Amino acid sequence: MVQKEPRPRGRPRSFDADAALEKARAVFWNQGYAATSLDELSAATGLNRPSLYGAFGDKHALYTAALERTRDEAVASIGGLFAQDLPLRDTLGRLYAGAIRAYSAGDARQRGCFLIGTAVTQSVDDPAAREILAGFLAQMDRLFGERFSRAQGVGQLAPGLTAAAAAPLASASLHSLAIRARAGAGEAELHAIAAGAVDLFCAPD
Repeated sequence: MVQKEPRPRGRPRSFDADAALEKARAVFWNQGYAATSLDELSAATGLNRPSLYGAFGDKHALYTAALERTRDEAVASIGGLFAQDLPLRDTLGRLYAGAIRAYSAGDARQRGCFLIGTAVTQSVDDPAAREILAGFLAQMDRLFGERFSRAQGVGQLAPGLTAAAAAPLASASLHSLAIRARAGAGEAELHAIAAGAVDLFCAPD
């Protein structure tokens, strides 16, 4: 009788770290960091606890990786849009419309932005989350500031506004959409707020 070789412990050979992180992020996104258990993360990713530890470290390291992924994706997406040679009104319109689509999505309910929705609470006593969140907010302000500086140079920024003053306000408008979406605001309400923000920051046509 041929004996079967013992199955090796640890993550499966088909393990996909990116896919596992995406599934873990979805659980954190719905429930927040504190309310998410290792058993729920294990069930969502299909990995047992030793596999999760081996791939990502502990629960906090997994959450931190999800925050960093979200920050990098957002900065790359917004930076790419702002690099395009479009009028400021079109640029902001596309930005807010895309954000509303993303914020209104979710497997259970509208989830808003992962960073704003979970890290704001977690960062109170979590230095790593606070650092990532603060860095994300600073990067958003910088991206808006650079884009508004270009717009101001060609007369597309609203009269009386400076790029430095407008940047954090435009960033705050984006984050407000995320919060309102997570609170259940409908898309019509969100688009109305976005349209008002575009009119506020852009020179009249």
